[in-house]
Amino acid sequence: MRAATIQDGKLAVVEHPDPSPGHGHLLVRVRAAGLNGADLHQLRGGYPAPPGSPQDIPGLELAGEVAAIGPGVLGHQPGDRVMALVGGGAQAELALVHERLVSPVPETVTWPAAGGFPEVFTTAHDALFSQCGLRAGERVLVHGAAGGVGTAAVQLAANAGALVTATVRNPEHHRAVADLGAERVVLPEEMGDTGPFDVILELVGAPNFPANFDVLAQGGRISIIGTGAGGRIDLDLRQLMARRARLFGSTLRSRPLEEKATAARRIETHVLPALAAGRIRVPVAATYPLDQVEEAYERFRAGGKLGKIVLEV
Repeated sequence: MRAATIQDGKLAVVEHPDPSPGHGHLLVRVRAAGLNGADLHQLRGGYPAPPGSPQDIPGLELAGEVAAIGPGVLGHQPGDRVMALVGGGAQAELALVHERLVSPVPETVTWPAAGGFPEVFTTAHDALFSQCGLRAGERVLVHGAAGGVGTAAVQLAANAGALVTATVRNPEHHRAVADLGAERVVLPEEMGDTGPFDVILELVGAPNFPANFDVLAQGGRISIIGTGAGGRIDLDLRQLMARRARLFGSTLRSRPLEEKATAARRIETHVLPALAAGRIRVPVAATYPLDQVEEAYERFRAGGKLGKIVLEV
């Protein structure tokens, strides 16, 4: 098989032996694989894949058809349309996925949309609902709302009956983010005029503090799942105490199989019906063939996009 491969800090498309599915695993013929911030970190050598995942083939999410099944697999057959969040190895023609991590791809969903769905929607759903316990009628602030996780979070929160404010640096994307369900879209420096918020989803990092605490409601919750603009803040613990606030931090990649499987089932129950019906969607900013993986990474690195960058394999 051919795969995007990290060699000395650079990307190349290289031939690898075809993998063979072991017990409980599927071999998936990949049709599309989304790019994420973790891929850039891995390319720079700062975010190695967890044990059991390819160390030199990036990619955390994929969609494709089951090509073969390993021993003990009962719920899937060759030809099934599936998508999954994986520890690595998605940006290849073939990938191994544990059967408990895959979800069906609705017939109404294109391969690029499916390939850009698992990581961002699982991340956003886990942060909003599993961590922060978001409820209908609460007010939510989503930072970096034009990115993959941001566009997912805006839609999930709005569909749950929350009132969503989004910060987006590029004014050209404000209308599109509002169309996804945000009742208000502002520049990051304008968030001081908003709030108070019951839940804040932090996808940018340090520059948004301490303003996040200034607009946090009593009993508010902040979930930090992105620190691309900086990861260190000067925290006054008295602010947390005064607001009875809760601060969460999260990653998905290194979680054990059981937790990832639970997250996948929650997505199947609460999100896939809306995706199949078109009530939520995966905005795809651009697609690239596997041979242009370096150009895809450059486009992702440049920022300013709305939604996902996806490799079509």
